[in-house]
Amino acid sequence: MAWLHTIKRRLFGASPVYDGTGGGRRAVAWSVGNPGAVAALAYSQDELRAKSRDLARRNVWAAAGIEAFVSNAIGTGIKPQSMLTDSAQREAIHSLWWDWCEQADATGTLDFYGLQTLATRALLEGGECLVRLRWRRPEDGLPVGLQLQVIEPEHLPITLNQTLSSGNVIRAGIEFDKRGRRVAYHLYRAHPGDGMMSAMSGTGSMDIVRVPAEEVIHLFRPLRPGQIRGEPWLARALLKLHDLDQYDDAELVRKKTAAMFAGFITRNAPDDALMNESPTGGGVAVAGMEPGTMQVLEPGEDIKFSDPSDVGNSYAEFMRQQLRAVAAAMGVTYEMLTGDLTQVNYSSIRAGLLEFRRRCEAIQHHVIVHQLCRPIWRAWMDQAVLEGALTLPGYSRQRRAYQAAKWIPQGWQWVDPLKETNAMKAAIRSGLMSRSEAISSNGYDAEDVDQEIAADNARADALGLVFDSDPRHDLTCATTTGSGSAAVKSESTSSAESQS
Repeated sequence: MAWLHTIKRRLFGASPVYDGTGGGRRAVAWSVGNPGAVAALAYSQDELRAKSRDLARRNVWAAAGIEAFVSNAIGTGIKPQSMLTDSAQREAIHSLWWDWCEQADATGTLDFYGLQTLATRALLEGGECLVRLRWRRPEDGLPVGLQLQVIEPEHLPITLNQTLSSGNVIRAGIEFDKRGRRVAYHLYRAHPGDGMMSAMSGTGSMDIVRVPAEEVIHLFRPLRPGQIRGEPWLARALLKLHDLDQYDDAELVRKKTAAMFAGFITRNAPDDALMNESPTGGGVAVAGMEPGTMQVLEPGEDIKFSDPSDVGNSYAEFMRQQLRAVAAAMGVTYEMLTGDLTQVNYSSIRAGLLEFRRRCEAIQHHVIVHQLCRPIWRAWMDQAVLEGALTLPGYSRQRRAYQAAKWIPQGWQWVDPLKETNAMKAAIRSGLMSRSEAISSNGYDAEDVDQEIAADNARADALGLVFDSDPRHDLTCATTTGSGSAAVKSESTSSAESQS
């Protein structure tokens, strides 16, 4: 390698071009590697996933961070809105979809939006999730003969790497053809950690089944080009969370020990009795130290009390700084991770929420909607048309147009909704935003909201109710009992109704 260093010196001089290069005092112990996107996870994914699951089970901050992201990314569900212009066809699709959502789970445990939550939680905790499309027979009595089976990534063996006689290759359990397309997933029949305890164990958990790629949805967040498996979201916070949990527990025990006022007894001779120790008690003292105890000592006995050093005021600030780093690694805000709102105001928490929601929206649309929701929607509609549950003329020729849909996540709740609502109203009036977009941002379908408004107005008119929130009426002539309350109709309105 001497010749390489000689060339570098001739080209760039004695000093390195970048501060991070070279073998100076600060960089001499920096040993780095540069594995590819596949190799980086090939030998570490199982350990990362095991440690991530361990923390999610035992560590309160890991569990809180995962719960915060899942509840914000999914909430009550990311729902589809068909883009068809034919209202009858659109309503037929939506009605059948809602019927199917209740029976979408192959295990019968959750509805479709509950499966979204389950898959997203598996994505965060294990780095990826598999969803298998299970086709059903007509005699099963489902609205559409399709159900979903959510599978943990342990079913996909990371160590399965082969070259097949067909020319296809298996890498980390995924089979690719010569063009690099996914053609199949090789899955354990049961979870390797469950063995014969699994309901789907068959003859053993180590049996591997080849499942065509069109029947499997692989949900993961690609961080590098060429990446084929997912990385747990806690990967960058594993060590810090583990050490921080141990430190916090040690500090709790130290405080508990100090509060117990523990003492150490010194004997004058090895054979002396110890604090009312029974001569036949086998060395067991009959009187122990408890909080508030005033113990009378025998002649010759002496007690020295422990005096553990206190961390003082540095504990809270140290924990806060470490948890900020953990929150950054997990992609949530410090307040979401800890529930600590003592150092925030309206501006600071809004700025933090805006940054988090940008990140959350990117995951919603680039990962969850694209990888999970759209493939399920397309497979569902194909099956519904094939069974005759939906009648869509020319579906095979206009499949893309029929399947067009907008996926609407649950709306965000703001810190000060009045300010946000006024800002949205100003944007609509100035032509910068449509009502449909404003309603969609709150997680609702604009057509459903319009129908509800029309139904409310018709019911109020039929009952003779006028509200000061209804701009269709001039309330200057009406007698009201307060903001938002019903008012008696004016005489002009009553006379007009009597004439009609």
